[in-house]
Formats: sequence, C-alpha cells, structure tokens
Amino acid sequence: MTHTTPGERALASLTGLALGDALGMPTQSMSRAQIRADYGTITGMIDAGPHQEIAHGMPAGSITDDTEQALLLAEHLIAGNGEVNVTEFAHALLAWEADMAARGSLDLLGPSTKAALERLTAGVPASESGKFGTTNGAAMRVAPIGIAHPVDNIADFVDAVAHTAEVTHNTTLGIASASAVGAMVSAGVAGASLTEALDIAVAAAAEGEKRGNWIAGGSISHRLRWALNWLPTVPVSEREDALYHVIGTSVASQESVVAAIALASLSEDPWDTLCLAAGLGGDTDTVAAIHGAVLGAVHGPDAWPSDAVELVTRVNTLNLPHTSEALLALRSR
Repeated sequence: MTHTTPGERALASLTGLALGDALGMPTQSMSRAQIRADYGTITGMIDAGPHQEIAHGMPAGSITDDTEQALLLAEHLIAGNGEVNVTEFAHALLAWEADMAARGSLDLLGPSTKAALERLTAGVPASESGKFGTTNGAAMRVAPIGIAHPVDNIADFVDAVAHTAEVTHNTTLGIASASAVGAMVSAGVAGASLTEALDIAVAAAAEGEKRGNWIAGGSISHRLRWALNWLPTVPVSEREDALYHVIGTSVASQESVVAAIALASLSEDPWDTLCLAAGLGGDTDTVAAIHGAVLGAVHGPDAWPSDAVELVTRVNTLNLPHTSEALLALRSR
C-alpha cells in the first residue's frame, strides 16, 4: 500500500497521462529509426521535429488528442454526476474534431472513433455505431472512469467502462483494453501496489471480453498475462526491441495497450520508463499516455518531476487538480 492519498494519486494519474502524451507528441507515428535520427534518446519534452507530420510545429509540452479526449470525457462524467450520455459525448467529440480542423491541426479522431461517429451521424444508433472499433481510443481516454469509479466489483466497473466505450469501441477488444487501463487506474487510486493493480487489470480485461461485439484478434487478457510473464525474461538491453517488434506499438489495442501495461510492470523509475515509451516508435503518444496514467495512479505525485509538470500545465493551460478533485468526489457517492 502507498502512503499517498487518493486525491494525490488521482491527480498524479491525470498528470502522468498528460506528461506521457506530451512526451510522445513529437515522436508519434514515427519509426524508432526516425525518432533516433531526429531526436536521439528521449529524456524530456521537446519540440516537434522536421519529420513530425501530425504535430508539426507544436512546442515542447504540448498535449494531443489523448489528454484532450480524456478531459472531455471527464467533463461529461462530472456534468452527469458520474453518468455519461453517450450520444452527447459523441457529438462533443465531433465538435472537438471540427475545432481542431478549423485550427489547421492534423491531430484528429482516431480510425475507430472517426468511423463510428460517421455512422452515428448517418443515423446509426449509438448502440451500433461502435461495433467495429478495435483500436486504443477508448483505452487512451478511460483514466477519468478509473478515478470516478471504484473497482471493488469488477463486473460493475467494466459495465461503466463499456457504457462510455459503446459509441466508438463497442467490441471485445476495445472494451477489454479500456477496462484493463481503467481498472489499473482505479486500483492505484485506491492504494493498490503495482502488482495488485496489474492483477486487477488482467481480471478486468477478461471481464471486458464478455462485452461488446466479438472481433477476431488476440485476447487482451491473454496477451497481458503472456507479456507480463515474458517481458521480465528478456535481457534489459533487448526490452525496447521486444516491445517494438514482438508486443507491438501500433494503434491496435492488443499491441499498444499491452505494451504500455507490460512496460509499467517493470518500471523502477516512472519518469525514465515514460521517456522510454515516448521513444519506442509507433503510437508513442498513446503508449506513453496510458503508461503515465497507470503509473501515476500507483505511485502518486513523487513519480513526476516538478519542472515537467509545470511545463505541461503552463503550455496547455491545464487545471488538473480541479478535474481530479471533481472526479474523486464522484467515487465517494
């Protein structure tokens, strides 16, 4: 058990999400080779470089869609006193993308979310719009659910996750991956150790696989169990290769979400592994954002350097203490 308070761990989770997102902003969707050529080893937040197409020109510390969608979900949770009107949330996501596009940003909705919302706009009901969503969009934004809902009853917790995932990621893969991340955050906020939180994440993924539309793909819970057992057997010098080449870091839930949690299981210094996640290649902003959210919940505020927290807060005008306090108040209803 940790000696920090639930409030501190809730704030550290949202902070870790934003920090990981900002660290991965300049490297997102790039190969490991290109990241190394442009930036070398990632040791802190940096400006987007010349080969960064999605976030071109963005300054060091800038967050992306991962944090922005998580905070949008938090707003709807708070406004709904713990409940989310998924249709209203879907339209809020559409409005968010329209605003981003108007500002000339290429950091828009992910493939599953985009396709689901197009179906919703075309008249498909919310219960059906997300029936093909398998990527990591629901997992990247789920941390507020983990703060607002206890995971004492895993089935009830997964029901809450599945409800918010329904409109965009109503599949076994989408719900299971979001359930794993959300449950790990919730367990951490409650004071669970890293080992305890990992066990709860796997159990929640298994429960999540009972929900949603079945889609062919590697089981999230089985891949988590395998990765958590296998990665420690890999020599430290080869683990980045193992994460990148074997587990994978693409937008697929069974790659990026598993990679983020598996890396968290071996973290001795949260900031160091957060920087490592940002340099892996692939969907780095999401891998690092998930990694930061779960480690922040488990370790609390001491996980994150104060100068990095100040930078990401200032650059993005964030008020994470207000959001985390409001979410935590829902948990004690």
